[in-house]
Amino acid sequence: MATKITYTQQGDYFLPDLKLPEQPKVEIGIWGKRHLKYIKNHRPILYTNLLTSCKLTSYLAYIDEDATNMFDLLVNQLAKQECVTEQLKADNPMLWVRKMNNIRNQASEIVCNEIIFQ
Repeated sequence: MATKITYTQQGDYFLPDLKLPEQPKVEIGIWGKRHLKYIKNHRPILYTNLLTSCKLTSYLAYIDEDATNMFDLLVNQLAKQECVTEQLKADNPMLWVRKMNNIRNQASEIVCNEIIFQ
C-alpha cells in the first residue's frame, strides 16, 4: 500500500508535509538538557541523525540517567573521602554546606567532562 504524500504551497513552491512519528513522553532532567544543548551546538550531525531516526528522546533519557547515577555516586564517594558526615552537619552546619557545595561542584565538573560534553 502506497503512502499518500500531501503538499503545502509556500509562495511558488509546493513542499511536502513531513512529520515525524510521535515519540514517547519522557521527562528529561538537567543532564539530558545540558547534553541536548551541547549536541545541538557542537555535534549537529549527531543531533540531526538522532532526531530524524526518532531516537533523540530515548538517547537523552539514557544520558540523563547515566549522568545522574554517576553524579550521585561521586557525591557519596567524595563526601566519604572528605569526612563530610551527618555529625559534621550537626556540629558545624556552615562548614558542612561549604564542603558539600565544593563536592557537588567537583562531581558536576567530572560528569560534564566524562558524559555531557562527549
